[in-house]
Amino acid sequence: MKHQEEIKGLVLFSKNYREKDRLVKLFTESRGKKMFFVKGANRKNNPLTAAIQPFTKATYIADMKDEGLSFLNNVKEIEPLEEIQKDIFISAYGTYILNLVDAAIEDNIYDPQLYGFTNQALDLLNKSYDPEIITNIFEIQLLERFGIKLNWQSCSICANQKGKFDFSYQYHGLLCEQHFHMDERRSHFNPTAIHFLRIFSNIRYSQINQINLKPETKQAIRLVLDDLYSEYVGIHLKSKKFIDEMKNWENLLKKEN
Repeated sequence: MKHQEEIKGLVLFSKNYREKDRLVKLFTESRGKKMFFVKGANRKNNPLTAAIQPFTKATYIADMKDEGLSFLNNVKEIEPLEEIQKDIFISAYGTYILNLVDAAIEDNIYDPQLYGFTNQALDLLNKSYDPEIITNIFEIQLLERFGIKLNWQSCSICANQKGKFDFSYQYHGLLCEQHFHMDERRSHFNPTAIHFLRIFSNIRYSQINQINLKPETKQAIRLVLDDLYSEYVGIHLKSKKFIDEMKNWENLLKKEN
């Protein structure tokens, strides 16, 4: 059975299907992630073409099916995220965020909190907030969607919340300096990186006004997150590899200038 429905969503990705049609995966507010068929999407003057571009939000009119593909028929209130679309560096982080969402939850799972969180992240990228930090906040808070719950608030032994901390895989959380000896294989992560990840793990995007971190601090945060995702999640996204390569381009350009 099918029925027509009006749904808010954002484009996760789209791909060609046959010569003139496309399959489009949306992250919707009311239905979670869902794949849609768009007939004639590659034809000129199709009103849906603009609404299925990367980094686009819209309200879609769809024929929803309980099983198999649903169909996008029409659209209104299209909102392209133009700053992300036109900047290859920002779009790389936006793509990575959307790929993480696609990997973190199953299709057809209602998750309005993650939908809102993802929208907030993209909106800040579109407003030219630091894409590295916006992505770091997204990564650290998304770990719970992968079933990983870590203690970033206090020492896992004594609940101390002040002082110098390191991360322990043995205790799945922080150790204060007084209890470093409890894990001989503690991570020895950069203390400044740990400090900011403690903040990032609990901050709301709405609380962010301005972000200014030194390049070496951002690099230290990146190393911690890469280690955490390697140990706990184990996914290898092409978009993440692209970001790593892109950082090398940036460093080369800085040296040339």
